[in-house]
Amino acid sequence: MALTTTTLLEALQQRYATKAFDATRRIDPETWAALEKSLVLSPSSYGLQPWKFLVITKAELRAELRQHSWNQSQITDASHLVVFLAKRRIEEADVEKLISATSTLRGIAIESLGFYGEMIRKDLINGPRSQHIGQWSSNQVYIALGTFLTSAALLGVDTTPIEGFSPAEYDRVLGLENSAYRSCVVAVAGYHSAEDKYAGLAKVRYPDSELIEHIS
Repeated sequence: MALTTTTLLEALQQRYATKAFDATRRIDPETWAALEKSLVLSPSSYGLQPWKFLVITKAELRAELRQHSWNQSQITDASHLVVFLAKRRIEEADVEKLISATSTLRGIAIESLGFYGEMIRKDLINGPRSQHIGQWSSNQVYIALGTFLTSAALLGVDTTPIEGFSPAEYDRVLGLENSAYRSCVVAVAGYHSAEDKYAGLAKVRYPDSELIEHIS
């Protein structure tokens, strides 16, 4: 069932980067499962899904990560913490995995996807963009982040995207230094504290007329 425009805009209007979370409130399992699924369903270029999402619930680990996140309280106080990981490289195995999954799920012959696979190789493995694949992967991860933030807003869950952290230290703590993935961005989700003075502030956005231009 499609959402009404009113529901969508109200959710986006109320969404804000929560500064203080209610550490006693948890996101219920059904709602969280839906938010995890929103990550899986996020779009990506070519459908390659060059990411992984670490959902960290261990209190001791979150306390350690907080030390490498400018000591931001959201890291430990929010109901859920997600570390968004980006693939360091796109390799032949990634292309083969996607082609195989597409063939299986859509019931089509692998041979018919040859052109598609070659297009990816020419672009991301052998083409000019292969020299900037780290930025490309990060761009894809931020698409997933946007999907997550919007989905949470529609479900009445507060969130905060966090770039104020040390990716290198996160990689060390999470044992990612020699893995195919690296820490890219962080998000926390839960419910804001009644003490969060930012919850009721007006949203500051420039007029539509300044940001949107119609060309016809």
